[in-house]
Amino acid sequence: MVAKILITILIVLVVLLVVLYFVGKKLQKKQAQQQAQIEAAKQTVNMLIIDKKKMKLADAGLPPIVLEQTPKYMRRAKLPIVKAKIGPQIMSLVCDASIFDVIPLKKEVKATVSGIYITDVKGIRGSLNAVPQKKKGKFKTWVEKMQEKAGAKPLK
Repeated sequence: MVAKILITILIVLVVLLVVLYFVGKKLQKKQAQQQAQIEAAKQTVNMLIIDKKKMKLADAGLPPIVLEQTPKYMRRAKLPIVKAKIGPQIMSLVCDASIFDVIPLKKEVKATVSGIYITDVKGIRGSLNAVPQKKKGKFKTWVEKMQEKAGAKPLK
């Protein structure tokens, strides 16, 4: 009796893993196509960064067509939004999450833009400041101290 239950659970888990494998491959192909489109449409632009915030798509001031094309589950998510002056025009742009902290406020930068998506940022006058490291919490500091006392190598 117990063996039958374990075998059925095992079969269900194997089927689930196979389904997840194929869904993952499909999503990976889709992401590769999107990345290729971004690379094909990118251009380098000089811009003055006015403001940057993480906000909901509806509050960001993006064109209405962007809101219509966004999936419903993404409309509530907070995205990194950068308000910048490009030439005489002030625009709201969506930023890549990995470079959001590097973007300086109230400075002119040379950015790689694909549509309304900022993919890379470089400083025009000098280099950009490095990302300040976040302050460690009390628990993490305590763990590192205990590891040091025990003679273990520190984690990074």
